[in-house]
Amino acid sequence: MFRPFLVSLLLLLPAALHAACEGSDLRLSLTPEEQVERDRMLAAIPYPVGNHWRAERGGKVIHLIGTMHLGDARLDGPVARLTPLVENAGLLMLEMTRTEEADLQKALAADPTMLTLSGPTLPEMLPEEAWQALATAAKDRGIPAFMAAKFQPWYLSMMLATPPCAMTQLQGKTGLDMKLQEAARAAGVPTRALEPFDTVFRLFNAEPIEDQLEMLRTGALDTQTAEDQFATLFDAYFDEAHADTWVISRLIARRALPEAPQEVDAMMEATESQLLTARNRSWIPVLLAASAETEGPVVAAFGAAHLSGATGILNLLADEGFALTRETF
Repeated sequence: MFRPFLVSLLLLLPAALHAACEGSDLRLSLTPEEQVERDRMLAAIPYPVGNHWRAERGGKVIHLIGTMHLGDARLDGPVARLTPLVENAGLLMLEMTRTEEADLQKALAADPTMLTLSGPTLPEMLPEEAWQALATAAKDRGIPAFMAAKFQPWYLSMMLATPPCAMTQLQGKTGLDMKLQEAARAAGVPTRALEPFDTVFRLFNAEPIEDQLEMLRTGALDTQTAEDQFATLFDAYFDEAHADTWVISRLIARRALPEAPQEVDAMMEATESQLLTARNRSWIPVLLAASAETEGPVVAAFGAAHLSGATGILNLLADEGFALTRETF
């Protein structure tokens, strides 16, 4: 795994960041060759667009909402349009409900090694020059070097994937999934999690430490590039072009990393298999069971990265015999 891909993974992890940065959409900077490759890759991806889909089978309806876990003022419109849908649902399903959030906080307090190293620190495992560069990047994001030194490498990579402008302009906003949960609570609609609260943490921490360190060594981005990637993430989301996020991440990674393009693609595919495909497949029986036992529609809201692709939630439900219709977001 590496930093360009982790920017996209911010769609997966809960946070309260407001992207008030000055970056530019990288989709506008592609070379003609990259544009051709982008079009080729997008054409091969099932269901590449649309943040709201209706899946129906045998009179049972599941609404699939691709979310961002990051706050942005542009969410006001989707929240207003989707709130009536949630209010009339039989169940709202999320990656993590407030119950799971509380469980996660308790687990982090009980086991700090979910985020921090229990053995040698990063300065002890990295070349001095590499560590000093990382320490400076962490300081720019308000993270003291002594704290950064103790972070699990994957976690520090995630933090450094966020540009300083986003780290310093916290607005107290929440992402779409949490806003929909608030609407469900106000309407008395029950909520349920799609997976255990520590799923993503277990997946990241299962990565060999050598791979995590490689992520840190190869993933350093200058501030402007980090802001550009963040801007691209947000703009693609509000264009409802979730597959484009992955395609652009791959193209930018090919630019940024010294490895051959096929090696970069292999790294991304391995990470996607673990963090998206495996989870998508595990969610399908959960969604089917919830739909079968719930009166009224089920609304499932999760990171938009899970929607598209041959092993995305939409295509997997189509394989289960659901008819899919794109709806207003």
